[in-house]
Amino acid sequence: MIFKSLLLNFDIEDDVFNSIYPKSIRQLSELHWTPVEVARLAAYYLSDNTKKKVLDIGSGAGKFCLIGACLTKGHFYGVEQRESLVKLSQKIAENHNIDRLEFIHANITEISFSDYEAFYFFNPFYENIERFSAIDDSVELTEKLYFSYSEYVRRQLSKTPIGTRLVTYCSNWTEIPEGFDIKLTANNGKLNFWEKKY
Repeated sequence: MIFKSLLLNFDIEDDVFNSIYPKSIRQLSELHWTPVEVARLAAYYLSDNTKKKVLDIGSGAGKFCLIGACLTKGHFYGVEQRESLVKLSQKIAENHNIDRLEFIHANITEISFSDYEAFYFFNPFYENIERFSAIDDSVELTEKLYFSYSEYVRRQLSKTPIGTRLVTYCSNWTEIPEGFDIKLTANNGKLNFWEKKY
């Protein structure tokens, strides 16, 4: 019913959407999972009403990919290093018959961005420098990893072709290489829509 309402362009409150998740996951929503309206705007921009392959860098519980695959023609891929969250995302997609998405259990450093055409980044590495915000203790969290992951993303994005689209939410832009320009901004500057110009 929730995904049907999304398709009919109804406004869905985050509390309502998050009811598809177990309580332990719902409790993490405000800090870690993309708000419904942000996901809607980002997915429309990134897929551009085409079958683009969109990578969610640090997909968590899969919320952005689920909404994107439901609302657009894009193919959404979420990479997440916590296997439990990958399995949960896969189960929800299966239960709600949502296709054109794939959840990948991997560290971001194992992913080549050349396999994708557009990118979503909701500051997935922040918990490495602010431990109070950690999802859990199942993965290593260090300040060094924050900078190495950000640098990996920056290098990978720098290799993408002109015209590549990127959306960042609550990012300090550490991972954005030269050549990307902001086309639009929303949510008091927290949500930014980028395109690679050179």
